[in-house]
Amino acid sequence: MHLEERINAFVSLGEFLGQFASETPTKNDHVSYNDTFYEPFLNVLSQAKHHNSWFIDDNLAFSCKSWAEALSEENIKQWISNYEIPQNQTPKTVAVIMAGNVPLVGFHDFISVLLSGHIVKAKLSSNDSLLLPFLAKYLIAVAPAFEDRISFSKDQLKDFDAVIATGSNNTARYFDYYFGKYPHIIRKNRNSVAVITGKETPEQMEALADDVFRYFGLGCRNVSKVYLPKEYDLDHFFNGIFSWKHVINNHKYINNYDYNKAVYLMSNVKLLDNEFLLLKEDKGFSSPISVVFYENYDSIESLATTLSEEQENIQCIVSEAGIDGQIPFGTAQSPALWDYADGVDTLTFLLNL
Repeated sequence: MHLEERINAFVSLGEFLGQFASETPTKNDHVSYNDTFYEPFLNVLSQAKHHNSWFIDDNLAFSCKSWAEALSEENIKQWISNYEIPQNQTPKTVAVIMAGNVPLVGFHDFISVLLSGHIVKAKLSSNDSLLLPFLAKYLIAVAPAFEDRISFSKDQLKDFDAVIATGSNNTARYFDYYFGKYPHIIRKNRNSVAVITGKETPEQMEALADDVFRYFGLGCRNVSKVYLPKEYDLDHFFNGIFSWKHVINNHKYINNYDYNKAVYLMSNVKLLDNEFLLLKEDKGFSSPISVVFYENYDSIESLATTLSEEQENIQCIVSEAGIDGQIPFGTAQSPALWDYADGVDTLTFLLNL
């Protein structure tokens, strides 16, 4: 299967997903195989929402939109332009163990395996088990040669040459034990942070709210901690995130908010509360749902050193403060294809198998 065929198949998939990029999907008659797949995918999206109530319509649409934009021919070719991908090689079978915290969270690993010319054997999370198998069927319809290169397993994984696994710090220990003898990428818990200087515009602070609340804060790219200058006016922060006040209308989110607030108050923990988010001073990175940790800093230079020392705990740094590796406000949940999780170059790993 030639590389160009694989690229074209994913471009077609991006065009297909683009129809579902809003809460009111719009059918495009020019999309390939739409008569076969459009209505069934609407049903799959509905099933996914009912199967996992964190997967609300807005978040499913955002995921479709993000992948539709990523899977343009221009983006895919820019991504792979820095690699030598052989046209004909003996493919290896790569087991991909996926998380299920946000919709299609394992999709990047899936496409990386296939674009590199290998075979993907995916083990899905029970929290996100419907979307990817359907999209795989669409890919196979567009490019039938994929049929022998895609499989999904509900049982113990067997007969593979390499592993990409994503989980918590706890599950990572098991992954190391079971898969350590294979070439592997094993990802652990990471969280994202924002560095605020106090000079941000209201628009930037509203964009930061997207980084905090998109997917209810469940993703590793969600900002779970903010660094604030001393004497910072917190009205600046709370005014910015007010655009996401509707998040409290979700029953699962409000249950977490009420629970965490009660636990902290019973423990006499000092909180800042705007009735839909709790701000807690804490040196940790992994805040509970509905909670954002914060710390004050003395200088950007000393904070940059601290963040460098903590890089194994940090997925993204959202800021305009001039810190190495920072990304703009509002972009945490829209990574480019070349923005690798944990900074590990997945394509290089796969091409070296």
